[in-house]
Amino acid sequence: MKSNYKPIGEFIQLVDNRNSELKNLPLIGVTVNKKFIPSVANTIGTNMKNYKLIKKNQFACSLMQVRRDGKIPVALMKEDEAIISQAYPVFEIVDTSKLLPQYLMMWMSRSEFDREACFYAVGGVRGSLEWEDFCDMKLPIPSIEKQKEIVKEYHTITDRIRLNEQLNKKLEETAQAIYKEWFVDFEFPNEEGKPYKSSGGKMVYCDELDIEIPKGWEVSNIANQIEYKKGYAFKSIDYVDSGVSIVRVSNLTHNSININECYFIDTNQAEEYKQYKLKTNDIIIATVGSWANNPASVVGKVIKVPIIANGFLLNQNTVRLRTKDNRLQEYLYQHLKTKQYSEYVITGAQGSANQASVTLNHLFEYSFLVPDNNVIQKLYTTFNAINTKINIMNKENNSLLKLKEILLSKMATIEG
Repeated sequence: MKSNYKPIGEFIQLVDNRNSELKNLPLIGVTVNKKFIPSVANTIGTNMKNYKLIKKNQFACSLMQVRRDGKIPVALMKEDEAIISQAYPVFEIVDTSKLLPQYLMMWMSRSEFDREACFYAVGGVRGSLEWEDFCDMKLPIPSIEKQKEIVKEYHTITDRIRLNEQLNKKLEETAQAIYKEWFVDFEFPNEEGKPYKSSGGKMVYCDELDIEIPKGWEVSNIANQIEYKKGYAFKSIDYVDSGVSIVRVSNLTHNSININECYFIDTNQAEEYKQYKLKTNDIIIATVGSWANNPASVVGKVIKVPIIANGFLLNQNTVRLRTKDNRLQEYLYQHLKTKQYSEYVITGAQGSANQASVTLNHLFEYSFLVPDNNVIQKLYTTFNAINTKINIMNKENNSLLKLKEILLSKMATIEG
């Protein structure tokens, strides 16, 4: 251990300020991803005076089940004030002229920090970490000037990642707005570039959908428009520390893939399963999960494969979709993301609220509109331009995330 390593406990102290004045503040919790999120706890009839206050530059953590989760849920408060459950230890740095809160948070974001915490965790399989053991964990304490330099470099990276994510969100919202305008309101550009329906475009009644649709458009079920592949049941004994990533249901986020939580299979062995490889913009649907009460793992969740997951392998309880006409891929994705389709999926889901499943027949029997060739080409050109920009920023963020991990790993070698 280098001489500049010091126990965390030398620099922090517990804080226990209660919400005795019943302030109307956000109720938050801490995730294993080391972030604060709005709490989903049912507080009806709860005495909110017992909840703790947490202020800017203070920390909250959970030392329970550290070994089971493989991480310490800990986060640095960036907002002015909030309330949090009394179950969370809240702490602060005693002297910020010796240790910056942002620097400490960087250290606690390292995977090596979590592994060390798991080593010290006690209490059976779930493994809790005692507060004293947490305080005994050490970190390098360089000069405050060096800390500021490291934090500035780190924030330069994370700010750029956040900006790219915000830009991507706006692009995704733009794609959704275009989908609604063109395929719900039927105001796609006609041959003169004017909105079709409001410019007198010919509409005909569709018995199957019980609505008027543009003339020349057809109704098809999903099965007739796609080629699909179910995920493979990979065995946990084949997982290795690095190689080709495997995408499981638990890796599916709201509209993408959490690549940081993927398991791996040996690169050579992965060649045996190349038929399960994913390509950029593939559509994945979760065929097993919970009911809609749990958005984190809901059955029927639909995501689009980002460019950074190109070449990954697909695990069981999922299905991969590719439209036969690749120009329809984004259109189908936008349609499957609608509330209308998610509600349809739930009508065919079987099982309990916590473990439901849906058949491929049900997923693919769904009927939707297929535009005429001219509109297909226009939408492909429009959506392709949006996807290209999104993929460029996703690639940049992937590189920035790697750079961030390198910076965090180098903290262990910092000298004063």
